[in-house]
Amino acid sequence: MPISQKQKQILAFPFTSYDALICDGAVRSGKTVFMTIAFIDDAMRRYNHVRFAICGKTVGSAVQNIIMPYMGLTYAHDKYSLRWKRSDKMLVVSDGKHENVFEVFGGKDEGSFALIQGRTLAGVLFDEVALQPRSFVEQALARCSVDGSKFWFNCNPDSPQHWFYTEWVQQLKKHNALRLHFQLSDNPSLTERIIQRYESMYTGVFYDRYIRGEWVVAQGLVYPMFATDRHIAHKHGAGGEWYVSVDYGTLNPCAMLLWRISDGRAHLEQEYYHSGRDGTLKTDEEYYEALCKLIGDRNVTRIIIDPSAASFRATIQRHGRFVVQNALNDVVNGIRVTAAMLNDGRITIHEDCVNTIREFGLYSWDEKFTDDRVIKENDHAMDAMRYLIYTLRNRYFRYYD
Repeated sequence: MPISQKQKQILAFPFTSYDALICDGAVRSGKTVFMTIAFIDDAMRRYNHVRFAICGKTVGSAVQNIIMPYMGLTYAHDKYSLRWKRSDKMLVVSDGKHENVFEVFGGKDEGSFALIQGRTLAGVLFDEVALQPRSFVEQALARCSVDGSKFWFNCNPDSPQHWFYTEWVQQLKKHNALRLHFQLSDNPSLTERIIQRYESMYTGVFYDRYIRGEWVVAQGLVYPMFATDRHIAHKHGAGGEWYVSVDYGTLNPCAMLLWRISDGRAHLEQEYYHSGRDGTLKTDEEYYEALCKLIGDRNVTRIIIDPSAASFRATIQRHGRFVVQNALNDVVNGIRVTAAMLNDGRITIHEDCVNTIREFGLYSWDEKFTDDRVIKENDHAMDAMRYLIYTLRNRYFRYYD
């Protein structure tokens, strides 16, 4: 397997005097696999019968990004005996003379720091550290009390006001840290065709962060790639599965979007859009009647609804006609997957959906905040679209995640 100069620097890090390694930059640039190899090799070379931590945003993401790829390496099996204890969330590694435990943790929210309290660690590897709360990261670092312990961080860039960028990336000397900044070209296993594929999947802030590897502010339109000649359909299509996504509102607008999913593409065929701000408030039963009229005699697979719309969900369920599912409401990741599909031309909007089309030209990032947030206006059809794309990503659009 070819190895780039920066990947060699990852392997050499344990033999330097640095206390921490930061690998940030583009997606798929070969950071994670080489960091995992070096992390475990260093642990097995220097320690015996001690504990290490591998931390991701969730335990599942850490297992998927770190544990499973490592256990699939011929190199790892040739060198060590590996036992993955799924129920205990720990990987036990032995070479016949040394045996160490690598425990997996998830830092999904501010309360996660309690999960790692009480541990004594000889080192920690953070996968996607920019997605983990500061309290969790700092608690894990505080547990590294074994002499010679090192910190390993990898991430894709975020906002330049992100705490990890300001505290670690910009203060390398303070932490005695080595930073390796990666581009797609730093992964020699990627062909030019694959690089072009990744470059075509992103635009705007996500292109700057995930392809160029830059820590930049989210600003301007959220979906600048939306274009009438690429994304507006003038005829209704047929075939595929039908879904409705709902962003519920009483005083705020209520947007219900009727989608046709076919061949990995999402086609918005019709919309219902009503704002109560003009004084014409509607009850949940009236919204249910509008939903039925929107669907007509189509066989809808399910209704994907704003998870905060408990009363409207209960109304739909009471009638017993449709299956209802709460939407996955991860705003930034939902926008990222939706933007990738728009950029690839896999979302179309029928010309009759005038409110959805209007919101594309108004839906913007809120530059008043240091983290990624959208302006909470002109976002109701946009939210409903995001609910559908992100909730169904594993079923239909996994490639874009």
